[in-house]
Amino acid sequence: MKTYSARPSDIEKSWVLIDAEEVVLGRLAAEVANLLRGKHKPSYTPHMDCGDNVIVINAGKVKLTGKKLKDKIYYWHTGYPGGIKQRTAGEVLDGDHPDRVVRKAIERMVPSGPLGRQQLKNLRVYAGSEHPHEAQSPRVLDFAARNPKNRRTA
Repeated sequence: MKTYSARPSDIEKSWVLIDAEEVVLGRLAAEVANLLRGKHKPSYTPHMDCGDNVIVINAGKVKLTGKKLKDKIYYWHTGYPGGIKQRTAGEVLDGDHPDRVVRKAIERMVPSGPLGRQQLKNLRVYAGSEHPHEAQSPRVLDFAARNPKNRRTA
């Protein structure tokens, strides 16, 4: 018995479109990370980029459970002494780039390293419902309808 290992010529990438409106952020990020890595395919090979190209629209309308809108804090450093900055998830979602919350959640669920960075290049996140990838004819994945826990309305 031989272990199957995919070669670059064996890998077939497809395009997937996910609507993030009213969807719980963590559940969405976990599913998108699996799609980017290719873990949903029977030909999954851990050291190869065999995942799909994923388009996430309406990222600005994603939901967070509990008190995460005001308690979840994103930190960054300017590089200067005392230059630690912070912003809550609610402030980021209300700001100019609400898609960064979804992108950062997915980024933290993909392995860090050269392969993870290569897989993240297959991710496109848009705050609104418009995207320039109609020519790729992506298949629509109705993530909100898969499980009642995936969607929050209130």
